[in-house]
Amino acid sequence: MALSADLGAPLDRSSGAPLHVQVAQALRHDIQARQLAPGTALPSEAGLCRQFGVARSVVRQALAALVTEGLIRREPGRAPMVAPALEHHRMVQRSTGLFEQFASTGTTLRTRVLRFEPVVPPPEVAAFFGTEDTLLLERLRRVDDEPLAFVRTWLPRARLPGLTADHLQDASLHRILVQRFGLHPGRGRNRIRAVGADAALADALEVKTGSPLLMLEGQGHDQHGQALEWFTTWHRGEKLVFDVDVTPAGEHIHAALPDSAKHPVSAADTAPEGAASLAAAEAALQTALEMLRQLRQGK
Repeated sequence: MALSADLGAPLDRSSGAPLHVQVAQALRHDIQARQLAPGTALPSEAGLCRQFGVARSVVRQALAALVTEGLIRREPGRAPMVAPALEHHRMVQRSTGLFEQFASTGTTLRTRVLRFEPVVPPPEVAAFFGTEDTLLLERLRRVDDEPLAFVRTWLPRARLPGLTADHLQDASLHRILVQRFGLHPGRGRNRIRAVGADAALADALEVKTGSPLLMLEGQGHDQHGQALEWFTTWHRGEKLVFDVDVTPAGEHIHAALPDSAKHPVSAADTAPEGAASLAAAEAALQTALEMLRQLRQGK
């Protein structure tokens, strides 16, 4: 276990701060600074008593505070353990966006618009919209002041007169499309891929270059069947879990091995093309998880 130099340092007994508060703060610092990784076992109560030079009652108060904060877990007869990082969940086959899904669970998702301007799109995006007159929207989404996702969205400029970046700060794009323009997200297709973060994404998401990301790509139409959005969202792999509902008459879920460099993995498809079995869904998710595991191991 990697402990910081401060963890076992003498406490400041003249500061006026209770000893159990100081012990908790030392442990909290190392957990939040990731010097104590999720799943790491802390020393026993006796070991912490020796390191900090305090009574067991002080250590127990400190550990109880960290349990209440959700930073550690305790089980009878076992050493306390750093709690796994909080995972957020997203329903991959829903047409509702990340903002709406998080709002439904009471989670506050902060959104900062990084770029919003007319830009000539790549050929495949222009073909989807039937025009090169498009808007490029780039956003960074955060939860609890930590980056969760980087979103790049292409929109049809002519259909969104008067839309500005200010409308989209800490807001749901889909809600704006409905309220201001009467455009309701309809059918679409989403794909999941496991990728490594390039330098720009690593900087935006505050991870190391090459860190595993879960990339969700999608194209959506409105209620009239017209092209509405083309998006790519890169999620921090350790922060978010994709959920898939499987029913006999539900969405078709499939996995595909890469057939070219630009399509490394296709792990989920939301177009209603037939019945999906539980086995097919499990295979799809296993494929994505295996790709993510290989990225984490640097393969």
